[in-house]
Amino acid sequence: MNPALRALKPYPMAELETRKQALRSSGRPIYDFGTGDPVEPTAPFILTALRDAVPAISQYPSVAGSPALREAVAGYLQRRFSVSLDAKTQILPSAGSKEAIFHLALAVLDPANGRDTVVFGTPGYPVYESGALFAGGRAHAVELRREHGFRLDLERLPADVLARTAIAWINYPHNPTGACVDLAWLAAQADIAKSHGILLASDECYNDLWFQGAEPPPSLLQVTTANVLAFHSCSKRSGMTGYRSGFIAGDAALIKTYRSWRVHMGVGSPAFVEAAGAAAWRDDAHVEPRRRIFAEKWRILADGLAAKGLEILPSQAGLYLWARIPGSADAYAAKCLDAGIVVSPGAFFGHGGDNWIRLALVPSPDDCRKALAAWPD
Repeated sequence: MNPALRALKPYPMAELETRKQALRSSGRPIYDFGTGDPVEPTAPFILTALRDAVPAISQYPSVAGSPALREAVAGYLQRRFSVSLDAKTQILPSAGSKEAIFHLALAVLDPANGRDTVVFGTPGYPVYESGALFAGGRAHAVELRREHGFRLDLERLPADVLARTAIAWINYPHNPTGACVDLAWLAAQADIAKSHGILLASDECYNDLWFQGAEPPPSLLQVTTANVLAFHSCSKRSGMTGYRSGFIAGDAALIKTYRSWRVHMGVGSPAFVEAAGAAAWRDDAHVEPRRRIFAEKWRILADGLAAKGLEILPSQAGLYLWARIPGSADAYAAKCLDAGIVVSPGAFFGHGGDNWIRLALVPSPDDCRKALAAWPD
C-alpha cells in the first residue's frame, strides 16, 4: 500500500456520502448541503455542443487540447480579467480542476534539490495535501485565522519552510469559508513567491460566482503570468461538474513542463467534452442567472441561521456558507442529520475548522426554506 493512503484521513466527501446513504435508506426528505455539486441545469447550448461533437469514430484525445478550446479560454480570460495569454503556450486544458491540482506536485516537486514541500491553507480543499503526499513530498498546512481574513500570507512562514517550498496554493474565493482577497494581496503573495523561487498556484474555480453588488473576484493572472499558474473549471461556473472540464493557465515554461508530464498520464479530455467546454468559455450570459440563484440561497440561509443564533461569516462570493456553531461541529452535524439535513463539519477541511460547519449552496431556494423550518434547535 502506498504510505500516503495511511497518512491521509478518509476523503471527507466520501465519508459524507456514507452518512447520506444511511439517511436515504430511511425514506425521509433530505436537504443536502454537503457536497458542492450544484443542481441547476446545464445551459442547453452546452448540451447541444456536446452532442454535435460526438464523433462517428472515437480516437485518443490530445493532452494539449483542441485549438478551439484553448482559444475559447483565452477569450474568456481577456473578457473577464483583461489578461492576454497565448492560447498555444500559456493554456492547458484539464479534466476539471481536481485532477490537475492533485497531479501538479508530481510534476513539480524536486526532493533531491531540497524542494519537497507544498504549502496550503487549512481549513481548505483536501486535495492540496493529498497531491503533495502521493508525490512523496511534505505537506505544510498553514492554519488560516479569522482575524487575518482566512488569508494565507506567505511572509508569515518560517524561512526554512520557504526555502523548501516548491508550490504554494492559494484559493480565493475560499472553500470552505467564502473569504475573498484583492489584487494588492495577490501581488504581495506573488512577490514573496518569486523572491523565494516558489511556484504560486491559484485555485480560482469559484471566481465567477460573486454575489449581487460585490466586486468580481480578481485572478492572480492579473498580477503576473510569470512563475504562477491559475486553475479554473466549468463545474460551478457552468453547471458541468460531471463533464470534468477545466484549464490551467499562466507561465509558458511551467505550462510546457506540466504538459510534458501530463502526456504520460493520458489525461486528455474527449473531443466532445472539449467542445462543450469551449462553448461554455465563449459565453458569459449563462453564468449570470447562476450567480443570482447562489446569492439568493446564501442570503436565505444566512438570514435564517442567524435568526437561530448561529454566527455567519460574511462572504461576497463562492458556493458555500461558513457558520460558527456552539460546541462540537461533529455533534451539531449529527443533530442536523437526525433532522434530515446534511452539513459538513468544519474539521472535514482540516485544522481551524472546529466549531464551524459548511453549507454548500446546492438545494433550491424553496428547499433552503424547508430546511430552515426543519432545523434543529
